[in-house]
Amino acid sequence: MKIKLRYQKLSDAERFCEILNNPNFIYFNAKPTLNEEIKWLKEVQKKVKNNYEHNYTILYDNKVVGGIGIKINQHCKFVGEIGYFLDEKYWGKGITCEAVRLVEEIAFKELDLKRIEILTDVKNEQSQRVAKKCGYEKEGVLKKRIINQGKNVDAILFAKVK
Repeated sequence: MKIKLRYQKLSDAERFCEILNNPNFIYFNAKPTLNEEIKWLKEVQKKVKNNYEHNYTILYDNKVVGGIGIKINQHCKFVGEIGYFLDEKYWGKGITCEAVRLVEEIAFKELDLKRIEILTDVKNEQSQRVAKKCGYEKEGVLKKRIINQGKNVDAILFAKVK
């Protein structure tokens, strides 16, 4: 499998909009317009510079197939939270797991994080499988922790420590 990560670019905006606006993406809240996605991507370098977020484009055979990032907890700068999305055409191929492993390597080695978390909607079985396959341990259920489709819902917290 040929998976690579690179920092996100403005040129990713159209492809990301296409992926994120898929009606089958019921656990990912972003449904941006092209202008909203461009605005968001313009902030990527500032977030990296401030060590707030590190967002990457997932490339499979040199095609843009998704995005993955790690948000640094600003109160505990040794903790990060991974989030990801993948084009539905590529689900079930192990791409997300490989992307998580690549980001994890960056997080532990380059960003010097000691703990990485993945939060998933309690109903999002695919994302839970990704976390488990990547060796993240379920730590518990957090009540009303994330927003999905405009409602606060419970989330499962998975974590891995260095």
